[in-house]
Amino acid sequence: MIHANCRVRLTADDFAFIVRVLSQNESDRVSLVRLLTDEDTRDAILDHDLLAKAILDSPERLPISPQLLFYVLCRRVLRDSKVRSRETSDFIASLLDGFMRTARLDSPEELGQQSMRYISDMLQALGKAGTREAFLLRSHIANYALFVSGIFAENVEQRRRKGAPDISFYEQMGRMNYRAAAEYREAKKFNLQSIYEELSDGFHDVRLALNDLASRLLHVDTPRLPIIAAP
Repeated sequence: MIHANCRVRLTADDFAFIVRVLSQNESDRVSLVRLLTDEDTRDAILDHDLLAKAILDSPERLPISPQLLFYVLCRRVLRDSKVRSRETSDFIASLLDGFMRTARLDSPEELGQQSMRYISDMLQALGKAGTREAFLLRSHIANYALFVSGIFAENVEQRRRKGAPDISFYEQMGRMNYRAAAEYREAKKFNLQSIYEELSDGFHDVRLALNDLASRLLHVDTPRLPIIAAP
């Protein structure tokens, strides 16, 4: 399961970096350390333009975690879109962190021996899945559709020329499965209901924001993408 938890997984190096970037003197440094322990103030600090600028302008690899990097960049590209909540930005950052760190393109590990490599298989499995399994499958399909269409749009276009589904298909799959997953009680249990609803309504805007993020701010290798076919 992917959860909106990048902000609670910030490391000591992350805090040190934030303090170094934003503090001007020793008294400011102490104040920032104290403020970062308060969630509301922490969120305001993470939205600071100077923090994003320090990350984007650095010519060297920074001593920060992927969760800080992705959260700050996601907030930056999403702030002018319809999807503006911090929780959803945090979820998308966690999604990027999870997929890029583990290259997790298979169905969720929670499905155990039922784990499937191809999303076309997952779509077929929905018809006979139990409630919990269906929620996991729909969540994964929607997350995968957002990740691929957002970060690897050029690859999707290249594959489309060879007969694979196009971007509009991924958008349809993402919207539909986020909306369906939001209706499961598990979505409410894991505090994902409002996030899934926001992503369903704003999938196109989020996809375009991630296209911008991938083309201007990230340098990633293209993975071997599983086959995805219409049901």
